[in-house]
Amino acid sequence: MKKNSVKNTRINAEVQRVLAELIRGEIKDPRIAPLTSVVAVEVSPDLKTAKAWISVLGDEKAIEDTLKGLQSASGFIKSRIAKEINLRVTPEIIFRMDQSIAYGVNMSHRIDEVMGNGQ
Repeated sequence: MKKNSVKNTRINAEVQRVLAELIRGEIKDPRIAPLTSVVAVEVSPDLKTAKAWISVLGDEKAIEDTLKGLQSASGFIKSRIAKEINLRVTPEIIFRMDQSIAYGVNMSHRIDEVMGNGQ
């Protein structure tokens, strides 16, 4: 895996910050779950695409609906990112689901069960 430059790392962080603010406060799509967080963003070196890993706390339907809502709002998201961040090219956002938070919560519950049964 290629190491990101300092500039690319800063762009990743800035796009992640703006995207999180948009999801939290400006996108009014009812399909997007209220407990949606942006885990990471990786902007390509040519700035044409950005992969955004999204975590949703909820069931499978909430996850699926949130992904559809974000994809339908991608034009709005891209225009808001263009206004907030001064980049040569505004990246096209590709949303990916990140289940690491849900996996961690699940593993924590399993550990608690094992520790509770052992006593």
